Amino acid sequence: MSYYLDVLKKYASFGGRARRKEFWMFTLIHVVILFALVGLYSATEVGAFYYLYIAYFLGTIIPTLAVTWRRLHDTGRSGGWYFISFVPVIGGFWLLALLVGAGQPQDNSYGPNPKAA
Repeated sequence: MSYYLDVLKKYASFGGRARRKEFWMFTLIHVVILFALVGLYSATEVGAFYYLYIAYFLGTIIPTLAVTWRRLHDTGRSGGWYFISFVPVIGGFWLLALLVGAGQPQDNSYGPNPKAA
């Protein structure tokens, strides 16, 4: 849970690097929360859960983008590689492959190795 909260604390921080574990733990918790809100709405059809889902989703777009950007920095790539996901059919898979790869063990132009810190 600390990885999730750390990402939210760096709400719009696009500089630096994010470890693979930080990125995937945030993504896991984020997706679980989204599915829980959708499940609550589907089970109860209470409109409040729908609005809570929308508010949560909109509120976490920037931190999600920022942690993805920092994860790409950890692999030694510019955060601009995120936009490869907009290429039809293959773009999302390409971005996934970039995010799954190991980070650079040494310092790079985006900052020191977050694993060493």
